[in-house]
Amino acid sequence: MTTDATPTGSLLAALVERVTAHADDELVLGHRDAEWTGHAPLLEEDIALANLAQDEIGHAITWYGVRSGLDGSDPDRLVYFRGADEYRSSHLVALPRGDWAFTMLRQYLFDAYETELLARLARSSYQPLAQAAVKIAREELFHLRHSQLWLERLAYGTDESRARLEDALAAAWPLLPQLLAPMPGDAELVAAGMWPAPVEVGSATVDRVTGTLTALGLRAPPLADGQVVERHVRQPPELGELLSVLQSVARADPEAQAW
Repeated sequence: MTTDATPTGSLLAALVERVTAHADDELVLGHRDAEWTGHAPLLEEDIALANLAQDEIGHAITWYGVRSGLDGSDPDRLVYFRGADEYRSSHLVALPRGDWAFTMLRQYLFDAYETELLARLARSSYQPLAQAAVKIAREELFHLRHSQLWLERLAYGTDESRARLEDALAAAWPLLPQLLAPMPGDAELVAAGMWPAPVEVGSATVDRVTGTLTALGLRAPPLADGQVVERHVRQPPELGELLSVLQSVARADPEAQAW
């Protein structure tokens, strides 16, 4: 059963946190990808990644809009006037762009996760979530194909490109559990049919990623059993550095209006 009715109480609080976390992931990853503008290894990829970054930021706007429908929050205030410790983005998306192999590997990990998440969110009992997921999934299909193609090119390119991909995997893989981790209030959201079970999304994501890596002759390090991972932990300093640039103009004149 689907509904447009805004949830209340603890269910509302949990859904606001979940939607905000995903919006923050999209926003931060989009800005990390945008750092390649003018620096990508090929002109075609300079254009492609700039478009992809724009997509991710656009998706963030969509999710902040869903939150606005829940609690009346202003998306611009959320983006430009929260400190790093108020963001719910994962550490994976917050890290600097690194080299091209790290950027493509990180993008693939996030794309694989989002593919599994959106397919399930499209069946959410909260209609605004389901509608947003269906809309965004169309563009994410391109993102997944693009990043996976680059993993193949790097794996089968040269000894150096494969070594760089292996180094990227060693750096990014340990951060995947936090992206997949449950958040407080998830049990209530799952029971209401509003958000998919994190363990289901996480298992499907890991299966998808390990299948791709195995096909490329790569092996991901094992994820530690019983590892305690939370979203609500201190953000890495790199996020604060990114936000200091992203928010600088808005904070210089908080009352400025766009004309």
